[in-house]
Amino acid sequence: MKLLSVFVATATAVLSTSSLVAAESWGPFPVKVQREGVETASEFQPLESATQPWKICVLVPHVKDSYWLAADYGLIEEARRLGIDLTLYEAGGYGNLPRQVNQFDNCLSSKVDAILVAPISEAGLSGSFEKARAAGIPTIAFINPVSEAPVAGKVFTRMRTKGVEAGNFLVEVAAANGSEYKVVGFPGAQGSGWAEAAVEGFQEGIQGSNITLLDVKFGDTGVAEQLSLVEDALQTYPEMNLIWGTAPTIEAAIGVVDEIGRDDVSIMAEYGTREMLRLLQQEQIMGLVSDYTVVQARMAVDLAVMAIEGNMPAANAFDVEPALITDPDVSTDDILLHFAPANWRPVFSSK
Repeated sequence: MKLLSVFVATATAVLSTSSLVAAESWGPFPVKVQREGVETASEFQPLESATQPWKICVLVPHVKDSYWLAADYGLIEEARRLGIDLTLYEAGGYGNLPRQVNQFDNCLSSKVDAILVAPISEAGLSGSFEKARAAGIPTIAFINPVSEAPVAGKVFTRMRTKGVEAGNFLVEVAAANGSEYKVVGFPGAQGSGWAEAAVEGFQEGIQGSNITLLDVKFGDTGVAEQLSLVEDALQTYPEMNLIWGTAPTIEAAIGVVDEIGRDDVSIMAEYGTREMLRLLQQEQIMGLVSDYTVVQARMAVDLAVMAIEGNMPAANAFDVEPALITDPDVSTDDILLHFAPANWRPVFSSK
């Protein structure tokens, strides 16, 4: 495939060993906070410990890729650090909204102290959010953003911003190399909200450039599902020479483009996982945009404890700025702010 040879990217959020802290002492961490429609720069200060071993229930869409493994790692390790009892449930995929609704109900009936949820769909869980509020159980939304849900707090990265970062980077590369990119995007599950926002940002980032977005193909973030979409796009758009998409998309695309001899196709990751970092180090992708998945998960656990103990900040919506990573030389400490350790496997309880 066509690889990026010499290019140094700049971004609003730049990964550097001097500006970040080790995962074991991961804060204070720079964030933007929102209160009454006003967003300001701030820092998130992690708790030292919880006052009691609170019981917390966590719901995520799935743990079948290394992105959600990173979230799992952050959740479990932070719960252990604080000394709380955390149990995680995964729905098995973005097509399993009814299962996540049932899991939410089960958490409510288990008399937990708080619920953390990365929603498959905000609208689909609207009734569940209301039940939690009525029961007086604080709910924290994390990673997958919500706008109207009655939650006690939320932490996320603006997917639109990630899309803009990727688009801007590709525009700079195209200008430097004299390239004209014909792109098909594979942003993730339709109806998730974050996938649509990423596309909007990407379109904004490439606006007015010599980059053309030929099509957008939504689908669940499993490698098998994405493989089918990539194969279809390569047949439908023979002029396509750049793939922008989710980590499972990239995992599927690497093999396909090699198999059919399309070394003219470049690849850009919509978000970061350990596998994407490995591919960057092997010069098989141009770059990735990380949302500090591990940090978001850790912050969500702290927010849950703050809500339980009555110490929730007045500004309770935290925006973690994404980082554009195009340099494969990333320190071990920095990696653990983004990704789980290489040998991490799904863990469903902090006990």
